[in-house]
Amino acid sequence: MPNFNMTEKRHTMSVQDPSERRSNFREVVLGYDDEAAISEAKRCIQCKTRSCTRGCPVGVKIPEFLSLVAEGKFEEAYKVIEQDSALPAVCGRVCPQETQCEGKCTRGIKGEPVGIGYLERFVADRHMASGRAEERPRSNGHKVAVVGSGPAGLSCAGDLAKRGYEVTIFEALHLAGGVLVYGIPEFRLPKAIVRREVEALADLGVRIVTNAVVGKSLTVGELLGEYGFEAVFLGTGAGLPRFMNIPGENAKGVFSANEYLTRINLMKAYEEDAATPIFPARRAVVVGGGNVAMDAARCARRMGAEVTVVYRRSEAELPARREEVVHAREEGIIFRFLANPTEILTDGEGNVTGVKCVEMELGEPDASGRRRPVPKAGSAFELEADCVIMALGTSPNPLIGRSTAGLTVKPHGEIFADEGGQTSLEGVFAGGDAVTGSATVILAMGAGKRAAEAIDAYISSRRS
Repeated sequence: MPNFNMTEKRHTMSVQDPSERRSNFREVVLGYDDEAAISEAKRCIQCKTRSCTRGCPVGVKIPEFLSLVAEGKFEEAYKVIEQDSALPAVCGRVCPQETQCEGKCTRGIKGEPVGIGYLERFVADRHMASGRAEERPRSNGHKVAVVGSGPAGLSCAGDLAKRGYEVTIFEALHLAGGVLVYGIPEFRLPKAIVRREVEALADLGVRIVTNAVVGKSLTVGELLGEYGFEAVFLGTGAGLPRFMNIPGENAKGVFSANEYLTRINLMKAYEEDAATPIFPARRAVVVGGGNVAMDAARCARRMGAEVTVVYRRSEAELPARREEVVHAREEGIIFRFLANPTEILTDGEGNVTGVKCVEMELGEPDASGRRRPVPKAGSAFELEADCVIMALGTSPNPLIGRSTAGLTVKPHGEIFADEGGQTSLEGVFAGGDAVTGSATVILAMGAGKRAAEAIDAYISSRRS
């Protein structure tokens, strides 16, 4: 057992200089080296409460992997993580650790928590660099279909493959990864990392079929019938954007964050020879305060625009990760808190020229528990802009619900499913954003993991 250091401060992660990164899409956070990782892992006091593990939606055995990192046993640490997480290199980069594992860390009660996310990333990157392939389990002869290759689908597929199931993922886009490839920018999550995580699932025997739109080119019923799958998991995410329905919202230069980010992240519109164009904004206004809003704002900044984020509550209620907000500010992005758009202003040809806003103040708490923003009388003001990006959240695509008879969906399109992912149809399970609406990568992974357990129990009960 290593000698754990009780006094050393948390090791910060080196980052790309803001003056350089605001004009490129290279990864911002650069990672630990071996020495820093070992030293940071030694800050873990190996407490008996294991609160950090309880704070992890997929239940990674955090004290065990940290103990191994502290001893320099990096590959052994990876084997501990992969027991519970199908995407450790992704989670180490994009999970909101500050409100999950690190938020529960005992060291954080009177100081700084252990850098659990940074260490998970380090271990996963170290494993990828080693070139080790995943060992393919022995097939149990049972087939399961997974619809969607986002975090929920990949997690479900990985857990089932490890149990010996023959898993096929059906993905509507031309690349696997879901929101990991179309939504999260390269500077936060390099796509090479996503590809390697997907390749690791392929090593386990998972088959991935792209350009397959379930609900259109084939149906859930066909997967369970003529294609011979014994169960289907629906991890189709929440890709339907929301708008404010204010005057001028259909103007040229108004984008949903989904479209804007997909053009940049999936289609590489920032490259000079890209086949997919992107609007060359001079001044962009991003409406919203979540991680997607930060991603859109930071992408627009890299595309050369002056960017203002407009959020209707105060900074204290901002839902985006603190790290992303800090990085956005470092990159020169302006924040206008307690403000809300009321109209998109246009010229005679329908092009965006600005955004009319109103100042807000916080009133009584709403259903979310946060104080409701209320417009202030006589406080209207205008922001000059030629591009507006709406980052107001998303809803599930209605295609699956409309094309699958007997599948119960909620009023906003979320698929009804119990805690294990069982839907209203026998043999059909669902999880992630398709069930909850837009949430985090790790929560979707947790849903995929629980669904894999439920699918295994379901198929096992049928054959007993």
